[in-house]
Amino acid sequence: MIDLRFPLTAAVTLGLCACAPGGGEDGDTPSVPPGFELAAPKQSDAALKDSATEQSQVIDLSVAQLKELRASEDIWLIDVRTAEEVAEGMIDGAGHIALADFEPGPELLERAAGREIVLYCRSGRRSGIAGHKLSEYLGKPVRHLAGGYIAWTEATTASK
Repeated sequence: MIDLRFPLTAAVTLGLCACAPGGGEDGDTPSVPPGFELAAPKQSDAALKDSATEQSQVIDLSVAQLKELRASEDIWLIDVRTAEEVAEGMIDGAGHIALADFEPGPELLERAAGREIVLYCRSGRRSGIAGHKLSEYLGKPVRHLAGGYIAWTEATTASK
């Protein structure tokens, strides 16, 4: 039988030593036992920068900003709601890929045909999820309609 108490005892001892008062150069900071830094490998500055740029980013667009963007640029607006929700209405000219089927990849980019992809859903939550997935894949920020279809219909109804 293997005695598992030693690794646990060693980990607790190291943890207690690291929290013990005094021992640091100024006498107030905890002393860290020799070799403790090996237990928690450090990331290089380059690795930290790479991990920060790998984080996904989703940028909120207001209804007015989306209208402006559609008028000035060739974008592919994608509705990520369910088919049942889309059957009740959607933004004119938008494509539909339900969130459950939304997979960023070469096929999606091919369908976009070089256009920027902008996402929306009912309230902005699901398009945010899809946006994070797409941003991680692309390695750059992705835009979506804040407030989703609800904000769009409220704004277009109020302007009539």
